[in-house]
Amino acid sequence: MEGLAIRASRPSIFCSLPGLGGGNQQRPPSDGFLKFPASSADNSTKLVVNSGSFHPISAVNVSTRASLTADIPALSGTNVKEERINGEKKKADNIVWHESSICRCDRQELLQQKGCVIWITGLSGSGKSTVACALSKALFERGKLTYTLDGDNVRHGLNRDLTFKADDRTENIRRIGEVAKLFADVGVICIASLISPYRRDRDECRSLLPEGDFVEVFMDVPLSVCESRDPKGLYKLARAGKIKGFTGIDDPYEAPLNCEVVLKHTGDDVSSSPHQMAENIISYLQNKGYLEG
Repeated sequence: MEGLAIRASRPSIFCSLPGLGGGNQQRPPSDGFLKFPASSADNSTKLVVNSGSFHPISAVNVSTRASLTADIPALSGTNVKEERINGEKKKADNIVWHESSICRCDRQELLQQKGCVIWITGLSGSGKSTVACALSKALFERGKLTYTLDGDNVRHGLNRDLTFKADDRTENIRRIGEVAKLFADVGVICIASLISPYRRDRDECRSLLPEGDFVEVFMDVPLSVCESRDPKGLYKLARAGKIKGFTGIDDPYEAPLNCEVVLKHTGDDVSSSPHQMAENIISYLQNKGYLEG
């Protein structure tokens, strides 16, 4: 083999660099390979390029890689927006925020409401999803646009790569917080319904939004009541040791200290009904002006 070969699976690739097999605008040879000078590679080196991606250039030996990236800047790691240092992702410093010509106040005027995030937190079985659905329906009937980010639903798609370990739970909350912030910026009333057991993670989501736009709702329901409901059978599995790190059993739940709304379980069918709890949240939103244009 002559030097270093790059296979071009798309015949439309042109070679215009000196020493790569021809002069300006020459097509690769019929065998589909671009030839590099023998002086830049040993006889065992080949960098293969398919129609979608490069094999990592780190697979090429050091002397060849130095020569290759010097001659072909497009293959240099300095041109990518994200690089890894010691295995960790480093945020690129060459990205700039692009301002929109339509601001949040314009969208809110159009919708005749103010965007915010209603963050419903509590133990599994406390009724978070049920209240979220009741709240969404009640607001819809009032002509208000909402969207619900349910913890289980989000793990079917956006967060399907995450486990229930502490670090992944933090990332789960971070992602949902960022998505909720986008909804609020659009002018939508975003209802996030998930256990979110750690105060630090909830506070991080609060910090993403302007003062007052994060409405934390605590489902204050005793563990014994949640466990007696056990709608998904998860407490039974956790007690049997078949689920590890289950909130309330062998992983802590940190109740809010200064939340905006507390929905306390009283045992009364009326005051503890999903409809009444939703109305309590709506009263808060009305008092704060979120249901006005």
